[in-house]
Amino acid sequence: MTLTSGTSGRSDDLPHTVGGELVRADEELGGTEELEGAEEPPRRARRQDVTGRPETARERVNRRWVEILQETRVAQTGVQILFGFLLSIAFTPRFGDLSGFDRGLYVVTVVLAASSTAALIAPVAIHRCLSGLRMKREVVEAAGRMMTCGLVLLALTIGCTLLFLLHAVLPTPFAQAVVAAVMAWFALCWYVLPVRLRRRHAGRERRTP
Repeated sequence: MTLTSGTSGRSDDLPHTVGGELVRADEELGGTEELEGAEEPPRRARRQDVTGRPETARERVNRRWVEILQETRVAQTGVQILFGFLLSIAFTPRFGDLSGFDRGLYVVTVVLAASSTAALIAPVAIHRCLSGLRMKREVVEAAGRMMTCGLVLLALTIGCTLLFLLHAVLPTPFAQAVVAAVMAWFALCWYVLPVRLRRRHAGRERRTP
């Protein structure tokens, strides 16, 4: 069931709820003036909504921003839990018995976790600083880059944390081999698989008349 405005007859002027938050197509960050003159992509390359109607430039930017918000929530939860765990290690009784290598690895891991946290929360800060300036496209692009950077730092943080823990219970060569295998799995899941799916989709698009 689609709600329509009694004055304009357009459903995208009404607020709707996504992930517990109200999202309006003409929200203060994006506005409509900036996107009305934007050149539309070819019809075959344009996304369609659930009704089959081609997606406009404004709708595409709004959708990408909502998607980034949802992705940020998932990533932030993981890095915050990991960061809290790392901070607690420094206050345990056995921390003073760590070797110089373990202490250095711990410092690197904490710095990576803090950097990952900053990058993953950056979309919120960017939105707040640029709110009301009608720069939604720029905000979405910058937030996407920071999300990518944050995920790379998060993967490195997890790898260093795993090495820090395994180094205490396994021989060094074996611990390093396990960490290398886990990081290869991360690369496969987070990079190789998406790139392969994207290329497959691009091939289908080229074959479509």
